[in-house]
Amino acid sequence: MDENQINDEIEKIANQMIHDDLSYDEQDSEKLEKYKNQIRSDCNLNDEDAMKLVYETLLYRKLKNSDSGDPLERGDQFGAGFS
Repeated sequence: MDENQINDEIEKIANQMIHDDLSYDEQDSEKLEKYKNQIRSDCNLNDEDAMKLVYETLLYRKLKNSDSGDPLERGDQFGAGFS
């Protein structure tokens, strides 16, 4: 997957999480399983890589909800994998 595909998937999953009213601080693996499975299906990733993308999505949502500007521009300050 290229970077644009990853970013598109993060945005898609973030919107699903918002629709499901899932907190961006959620850590319960059972609640995150749905998103991991969706990413695995969409992106043909293994469990570990799909879960990493779930956590990147949570970080993206957290940055997006902060008052500190564009999360894509600030993501590198937090070691995020999106650009």
